[in-house]
Amino acid sequence: MEVYFDNAATTKVVPSVREIMLETLDDNYGNPSSRHLKGVDAEKYLRYAKNVLSKQLKCEPKEITFTSGGTEANNLAIIGIAQANKRAGNHIITTGIEHPSVYEPVLYLESLGFRVTFLPVKKDGKVDLAKFREELCDETILVSTMAVNNEIGTIEPVEEIATIIKAYNDEHGKEIVYHVDAIQAFGKQILYPKRIGIHAMSISGHKIHGPKGSGALFVDSKVKIVPILFGGGQEKGLRSGTENTAAIAGFGKATEEMYSNLDENLFKMHTVKDAFIERVTQIEGVTSNSGEAPHIASISFRGVKSEVLLHALEERGIYVSSGSACSSNHPALSGVLKAIGLEKDLLDSTLRFSFCEYNTLEEVEYTIAVLTELVPVLRRFTRK
Repeated sequence: MEVYFDNAATTKVVPSVREIMLETLDDNYGNPSSRHLKGVDAEKYLRYAKNVLSKQLKCEPKEITFTSGGTEANNLAIIGIAQANKRAGNHIITTGIEHPSVYEPVLYLESLGFRVTFLPVKKDGKVDLAKFREELCDETILVSTMAVNNEIGTIEPVEEIATIIKAYNDEHGKEIVYHVDAIQAFGKQILYPKRIGIHAMSISGHKIHGPKGSGALFVDSKVKIVPILFGGGQEKGLRSGTENTAAIAGFGKATEEMYSNLDENLFKMHTVKDAFIERVTQIEGVTSNSGEAPHIASISFRGVKSEVLLHALEERGIYVSSGSACSSNHPALSGVLKAIGLEKDLLDSTLRFSFCEYNTLEEVEYTIAVLTELVPVLRRFTRK
């Protein structure tokens, strides 16, 4: 039996997404910037996807910029907004549990002279709002936080953060920009950024059964931002480069599919996740660090190395993660787990199990049976 419990890393492309992508590859393969009929036919897919996303986010199509994925969207938002607003100040606020595609651009800006504050989080992984209020100042130009943590599934208080920023802006005559990395939230939550008070928001296709290499950045039309890629002037000059028509079309179709069945999808994910956590924590020495998100479970196996257990599960056809897939090229103990104060002995004994609406309770039963067998054996082996 094969069990794929690594959906926070990527998801399987669904048939309807594959079909629309093949249309663009086989028939409507023109360059969307070309002025002939083939180009016009290709450009229709861009308009289609932009309309789908803007309708879902309750924004204008012109406020959506397609990117090569979540990483580029985060980089464009953070670097582009900071550079465009540097005359207004040089202070950036983020948190200590951000994805590398936020953390690294922020460090890059710090190397250019920007001052960065990394907010602490509480034991549940949520931003310390009191500390956040204290850090806002006249030099603050950008705040960037995630909506859902990719390792433990904490749902961050983005609406409260947006409210605090708006109040500060109104009181002090500021224009602090709020960027949200919504890559793990999109497709699992209803997010209307302009209504919430979010000025820029990153999303990705391959977390919702769309293709890898598809992403987008919402930027409120009132926000100042400069490009970080230069060339042909595509995407209103904000993201040069020939658009990946197939990936963009697939992203649009995946968004339609996820949100047309959102309640049912969430119910299925919650059912599988809750059943898994209930069963797995019955194994001796196993605890959960999981947040509220419907699709992510962070589980610690005391006395067992995460990498060893990951590969032992893989041999049984069960695929999970030892943390963020985007951090696997730089292996180290999870900064997220450290930030929430997880015991030192558990930092290297924690796996992430992440689910989608296609996972089943039968898969949970199989995985629990395998873990019940493996964990005591690996624990004895580790102690030797």
